[in-house]
Amino acid sequence: MIHPLISICIPTYNGEQFIVEAIESALRQTYTNLEIIVSDDGSKDATLKLIEPFKETTNIPIHIYHHNPSGIGANWNHCIEKANGVYIKFLFQDDILLPNCIERMVNLALKDEKIGLVYCKRQILYSDQNKFDARWVSNYALLHNKWDKLIVSEGILNGKDYLKDRKLLDRPQNKIGEPSAVLLHKDCFKKAGYFNTAIKQDLDFEYWYRLMPFFKIGFVDEELIIFRLHEGQATQQNKKDKTNDARLLSKIILKKLFRYLHYRQKLNILKDLLKVEKR
Repeated sequence: MIHPLISICIPTYNGEQFIVEAIESALRQTYTNLEIIVSDDGSKDATLKLIEPFKETTNIPIHIYHHNPSGIGANWNHCIEKANGVYIKFLFQDDILLPNCIERMVNLALKDEKIGLVYCKRQILYSDQNKFDARWVSNYALLHNKWDKLIVSEGILNGKDYLKDRKLLDRPQNKIGEPSAVLLHKDCFKKAGYFNTAIKQDLDFEYWYRLMPFFKIGFVDEELIIFRLHEGQATQQNKKDKTNDARLLSKIILKKLFRYLHYRQKLNILKDLLKVEKR
């Protein structure tokens, strides 16, 4: 596969504020063997009307599908099911791909057929007048240096090496990044299943870690996307779901990943589950 088809998957819901920037960034990619899959969760605004005209201005196929709303994870999965590509490249409606994003990520992915996930650094677009945003950026702008002894530089590591890191589930728990910062081989969904729709907020990093026993992981040491922070995004609207997610995550990790973990993380998981039982 010299130039495999890449599916840019854009799950949408009331995204009219930023969707044009997102689509334009997808169409500016230096990598050209692309299709765009839009899965819309019943937008009530002009999201789809703004996307339609792009079909007439590009040779890149743009497919729009309507999804019956049943949670963000279900919409992500619907995008994947409709995709024809060898690789899935998520682009959330708030975010922007830099022009060489897909080319850089695919070039690394093709170096080893056992790579399932490639991730990159992100630029953060935010208001420095917003205290939440400024605090978030100070804690989460750089993720790849949050591991313990796992030295992550550009290249390829075994997924199991990530799982056995002493700080795997320490904050920030998501040390890979948001879906817009990730490229996935479609074989991941055959081996590890799809995103867990029972999880409301932490379903991205739960999935990154769940696929690691099966695949190698690639890292591009370059900012290739722009991740936008704003008050309307789902992450900030659904903070209360974090508590329920934490309980469910402990149970999932115990069942799926426990044997791969560092002993410190194993103890933490058992303590968390004991707290759940006492409640």
